[in-house]
Amino acid sequence: MYFDDHPPPHFHAFYSGAEGQIGIDPIQVLHGNLPDRVVSMVVEWAALHQYELKEDWELARADRKPHKIPPLR
Repeated sequence: MYFDDHPPPHFHAFYSGAEGQIGIDPIQVLHGNLPDRVVSMVVEWAALHQYELKEDWELARADRKPHKIPPLR
């Protein structure tokens, strides 16, 4: 997430030179060129942490440091 990013609430995912913007509510790919396998893992992770992602979006928009969210295991 970027502190000065634009709505709708989203985060950026990077993989091997590819990038995607993923919406938080609803969880969906907004833009990008991530491989399908990576998209499925990112969406799974986002679903597990949707509440935390919403909180972090609000923190970032208020110029406050977002909390760390654990990776998919």
